[in-house]
Amino acid sequence: MKEIEPVILQRVLEGDGVAFGIIVESFQRPVFNLCYRMLGNHEAAEDAAQETFWRAFRSIHKYNPERSYPTWLLSIAAHYCIDQLRKRKLSVIDMEDYLAEIVPDSKIPNPESMTLQKEQQKQVQELLNGLKPLDQASIILRYWHECSEEEIGQVLNISKNAVKSRLHYARKKLSVAWKNQNQYSTQVERRNYLPLGI
Repeated sequence: MKEIEPVILQRVLEGDGVAFGIIVESFQRPVFNLCYRMLGNHEAAEDAAQETFWRAFRSIHKYNPERSYPTWLLSIAAHYCIDQLRKRKLSVIDMEDYLAEIVPDSKIPNPESMTLQKEQQKQVQELLNGLKPLDQASIILRYWHECSEEEIGQVLNISKNAVKSRLHYARKKLSVAWKNQNQYSTQVERRNYLPLGI
């Protein structure tokens, strides 16, 4: 993620709302994407993104200029989403909004491939929802936002070793769940194709 220009950041630190609008325009997509991946709902993600920017503006005096601004902003978003997940104890999300927003790849001419791709995306989102909020945030920041372990640690306010541990645990849990889910669906498919009496 790109850094904000120092001049713009200085203006924001001085309370310039117009300069903060530039920051919102620059970072609204990554903040929304993080919120959407964590909350799994378009409206909730919009609300979370808006709350993130509001909190960032209100707390700008707490920002340490030695720290990366995008990392600080994503930290606010991630913590807000973790709080929301804890409050709701969300276990299943409505994927219709997510699937409706996916733009089909023009290189995939066949509808079966598109259906398979959508099913796999749905499975991945469901598996992500099965993780603890901090583990979920770690995976999303690492693989969707390509943050380093140090950046993830800064965003989530945990040590680099804790990030490594959370990523390891989350990848292991996702791997086992993926294998179990796909093994079960393969067994169901086999049963559906077996002739009666076998």
